[in-house]
Amino acid sequence: MQEKTKNSLINFDVNNFVSGQSVDCVIFGFENGELKILALKWKVPGEFWALPGGFVFKDEDLDKAAIRVLKERTGIDIPFLEQFKTFGKVDRRDNDILVKNLKSIEVNKKMVHWFGNRFISTGYLSLVDIRKCSLTADVSSEAIEWFNLEDLPDLIYDHKEMVETALKYVQNQINYLPIGLNLLPEKFTMKELQMLYESILGRKLDRGNFQRKMLKLEIFIRHEKQHEGGAHKAPYLYSFDKEKYQELLDKAIGFVS
Repeated sequence: MQEKTKNSLINFDVNNFVSGQSVDCVIFGFENGELKILALKWKVPGEFWALPGGFVFKDEDLDKAAIRVLKERTGIDIPFLEQFKTFGKVDRRDNDILVKNLKSIEVNKKMVHWFGNRFISTGYLSLVDIRKCSLTADVSSEAIEWFNLEDLPDLIYDHKEMVETALKYVQNQINYLPIGLNLLPEKFTMKELQMLYESILGRKLDRGNFQRKMLKLEIFIRHEKQHEGGAHKAPYLYSFDKEKYQELLDKAIGFVS
């Protein structure tokens, strides 16, 4: 444990925070045809990977706490996170391991006791463009990385359950969330859009039906082809007409059924 991390925990005043309440963030990204999840590695002995999470100030709204915690832990600054579930199982945290790690860096007994209490965590999620994210791990984290959904490291506590629950939430709300607008680059091909939906839904979609249905929505701006000539027909590039896209979301008209 580096000295600055130790000092940051020693100076952590538990009296400023709501006891027993935390927030955890499931951040989705999309890159190279794969759905990604953001995770942090703690600066403690062993391999402890976790979702970006933290605590709520006594004079702070819960939603604002999630936005602040995400920025402090990862450097990602976004104005909105969507609350998807509260996690409150009695045994959701392994407090023995947590207390052992805190004692190993010689934090005071009051803090060890506070961290060892039962915590109920509210889960938040967001969909972000990885290309626009400049990651900065906080002083209590050794590393911060994007992981393929299928290749997540072992996550602490019930964080794996949080990821699975957040994914189901996105799947159920896929027609009402700005999936493509948030996760894809500004210009994309229909193949990339289909791969995004397939990675979220966990199943293959018929190419012809998908493209016909998407284009029928009339929310796309078509651009010049990626290249001219060659043996293969170049795909068109598209971008979203953001105004029409939002109108469609507001009307709750489905993209995929």
